[in-house]
Amino acid sequence: MFTGLVEEIGTLRGITRNGEAMVLHITASTIMSDLKIGDSVAINGVCLTATSLDSHSFAADVMPETFRKSNLKDLQTGSKVNLERAMIANGRFGGHIVQGHVDGIGRIQHVTRNQNAVVYEIKPISQNIFKYIIPKGSITLDGISLTVVQVKESTFEVSVIPHTLEQTVLNHKRAGDTVNIECDVLGKYVEHLLQYGSTKQQDSGKPSGIDMEYLARNGFA
Repeated sequence: MFTGLVEEIGTLRGITRNGEAMVLHITASTIMSDLKIGDSVAINGVCLTATSLDSHSFAADVMPETFRKSNLKDLQTGSKVNLERAMIANGRFGGHIVQGHVDGIGRIQHVTRNQNAVVYEIKPISQNIFKYIIPKGSITLDGISLTVVQVKESTFEVSVIPHTLEQTVLNHKRAGDTVNIECDVLGKYVEHLLQYGSTKQQDSGKPSGIDMEYLARNGFA
């Protein structure tokens, strides 16, 4: 599990490609202090595993599923990437629950300044994920824990403070660039629970144990 608080910006020093499979070779400093082979690292919000390392860099495999569902395929040698190690059990939880499981890719539509903040308007490639995006809700863009400030018909906006811009690759992105999107996991579990009850009802012919009366009785509606 991650928090969406980026620890440092790494540099992609090389890519080994084999069809839709890749190995990323990334130079870093802060996260190398205790990184071990087998550890999880969020790279632009994608949970990958360190497969080899030295004192200044590490390598991570990208499988075809991740290649297709994230913007890691757009990286080139020299690209900057957000890096975060998995959260330790006694660590401070400063962001929100981030799994490193990308829900989709978004494209930046506009970047505008609002006094001390910068507002990014994002259009998800798949509109299906809008059911998980709510105003003032949490969202992860390229591994950065952010708050949704506005939801429109086909886009949403986040407002970013100067410190976050300075510490992440979002500062280098412009209109037309892509970001990895991970929605709040809580909404996904609620949806699955409700759909699971509906599916079981259809399969068995028996009434589902979850309905509006059940939710109201237990304080959820």
